Amino acid sequence: MNSIIYTFFGEGKDLNMLQMGCRAFVMFFITLLLIRLAGMRSIGMKSAFDTIIVIILGSILSRAVVGVSPFFPTVIAGAVIAIVHKAIAIIAIRNRFVERLVKGEKNILFHHNHFIEKNMRRSCISVDDVEQELRLSVHENTIENIQEIFMERTGEISVIKK
Repeated sequence: MNSIIYTFFGEGKDLNMLQMGCRAFVMFFITLLLIRLAGMRSIGMKSAFDTIIVIILGSILSRAVVGVSPFFPTVIAGAVIAIVHKAIAIIAIRNRFVERLVKGEKNILFHHNHFIEKNMRRSCISVDDVEQELRLSVHENTIENIQEIFMERTGEISVIKK
């Protein structure tokens, strides 16, 4: 039995194509399971909090595929990251401070026919950036028909027409 496992999964860094392919196949399903464990929001949302799990899981779990780290400890490390992400998401639902800390807040950039310079500087966005977004998302060339503009927690700009 051990020789069959070794033939298909290998050991250490000296893996052949079959062994890396088998590891990648298994790791695909493990990663899918861990993403499901973390919650669907980690894929659907685009906040820094949600992007972190995708980057870290990819980084950690790829080590097991190429044999740089032992397979099972690497899977456990990925599971810990998924569980921590899920736990923080649950806490953030119940605690506004934690939610703002990990997910951020929206910033209002335009209100009552005026740009709010302080919030635009905080969001690192210029009037030209906002005007570009108006043209692309709501097909407006001027701000005359716009009531409010926000920089959302995801970094996207949302526009409310009058």
